[in-house]
Amino acid sequence: MDHVVYLAAAGAGEAMLAQAINSNNLANVSTVGFRADLVTAQSAYFDSDARNSRVFSQHKGLGTNFDKGMVTSTGRDLDLAINGDGWMTVMAPDGSEALTRRGDLRVNDLGQLVNGAGLQVMGDGGPISLPEYSKVAIGTDGTISIIPLGEDPNTMAEVDRIGLVNPDNAELYKDASGLIRVRGGELPPPDAAIRLIPGALESSNVDSVGAMVHMIELARQFESHAKIMKVAEQLDAASAELMSLS
Repeated sequence: MDHVVYLAAAGAGEAMLAQAINSNNLANVSTVGFRADLVTAQSAYFDSDARNSRVFSQHKGLGTNFDKGMVTSTGRDLDLAINGDGWMTVMAPDGSEALTRRGDLRVNDLGQLVNGAGLQVMGDGGPISLPEYSKVAIGTDGTISIIPLGEDPNTMAEVDRIGLVNPDNAELYKDASGLIRVRGGELPPPDAAIRLIPGALESSNVDSVGAMVHMIELARQFESHAKIMKVAEQLDAASAELMSLS
């Protein structure tokens, strides 16, 4: 019995984990700049000559899909999308710097430039704060310019530049809060070659139709594992009955 039950239970556990990851992706299908999570598993052989026919399913790790989402024009002054590769730097809740492609920016009551998740956007000298203004514009290179409140409409003053970096995707991972981090913790220097698309937003890269189909597949896989465990229980009961008869 143990051959069947433990193998089926291992497979059911992996199916449940994959379903949780897939459900989280679906929940973020409308989140600006979201990167889908991936789950990987591998075959794990029993380390014994007598039991080498047992192959378990073993969780290998989580990954991130770094494919780009679609860019949609919004016309809003503080909406930004990154044109091609690259990341914006933001201050994480723990005070460290992290990366994101979420460009739905706004200025809060304290004059701080934050994204839709409420994280402060980093500039050349730290978190970006803007003085009172009548108009704000962000250039394709990340330069932030404003018309100070009460000043001539033709007077634009540059106040800061959004921090833009372009590390290798192989060095990146997503933390528990959904922010992108660089392994080792040290961000690369700013990359002047990165260009922004003002007045536009990058959508999530989650394929909603594919994720729904995958959800159905995972539910059927879990059901199959559960049925195998039920059959194993019936076989065990039948064996016990035969032994009692003898």
